[in-house]
Amino acid sequence: MAERLRVALVGCGLISLYHLRAWQAAGAEIIALCDIDMEKAKIRGAEFGVTRLHSDAAEMFAQGGFAVVDIAASVGAHAPVARLAADHGVHIMCQKPLTETVAEAEELIAYVGDRVRFMVHENYRFRPHYMTVRRWIAEDRIGTVRHAQISCRGSGLCARDGDVPFLIERQPYLSGFRRNLVFETMIHHLDVLRCLCGPLKVVSARLNRLADGLPGEDTAAILLEGKDGFIATADGCLVAPGYPLLHGDRLEVIGSKGTIVMELNRTYLVGAEDAAEEVDLLGRYQECFDTVMVGFVQGLREETAFETDRLDNLETLRLMESVYQAAGLEITA
Repeated sequence: MAERLRVALVGCGLISLYHLRAWQAAGAEIIALCDIDMEKAKIRGAEFGVTRLHSDAAEMFAQGGFAVVDIAASVGAHAPVARLAADHGVHIMCQKPLTETVAEAEELIAYVGDRVRFMVHENYRFRPHYMTVRRWIAEDRIGTVRHAQISCRGSGLCARDGDVPFLIERQPYLSGFRRNLVFETMIHHLDVLRCLCGPLKVVSARLNRLADGLPGEDTAAILLEGKDGFIATADGCLVAPGYPLLHGDRLEVIGSKGTIVMELNRTYLVGAEDAAEEVDLLGRYQECFDTVMVGFVQGLREETAFETDRLDNLETLRLMESVYQAAGLEITA
């Protein structure tokens, strides 16, 4: 591992831009790109100086020459590509959600076993404003965490005259998702709650659809509990007029001696609002991707655990799926 890490990426859509920048920041060498749409691969190849392009992942693995594969493709491709990686002795970085269902994730994790290292790209907990909250808790500014509430609000699925909603234009695959807000977006928020509060389970959940013509939920309210009666809540809505097109978050963590509030880009202790820390969320959007890749490289080189290892992330996937079960929805792939 003393030499430069050689990486191949599968899936050259919107999110791949941030992944590729992050690999460069981590000092990795990008060997190959793969996408079933060769035009997307060509665009990313031109941007990052990668000439080895593939439209078939099996062909890419057969040719070899890389130690890591970054799976940034749609969720249906995650398990097949990860299986190929394990069969070829290639370490795995995989975008969230790992698979569509917990059962599929458990099968995949069992198949891969310990043949290669396997990390899930769950980056919300590494976003700079969330890292501020984590740091303040670690510094004992609020004492023992006793209660938490997290929410997200955005207008990205509000109707637009003559145009499809912003999020559908940006991420067309959402138009076919039978599970939307919780599966695609609030899985991040559930992971943050796990990270801050420890193991949780869903007590109850309610889901709703406010946008017209979309099969998946865009509004949710979730009640969770932890050890010794700990309570947390999570709620969200992507059809909230007046809010940004890309959703913003609010987090409140109540401790035994203080309370942290993170509201959009500001984080402060209640009673000391004038000393709030502010983050340029757009300007620092790349940062959480960089942190994930640096952590992955470090874990490989030092043979240490990944913070979002596949087994840890499986607990987030279980939490996400239990929301749908609590809301009375059948879980199918």
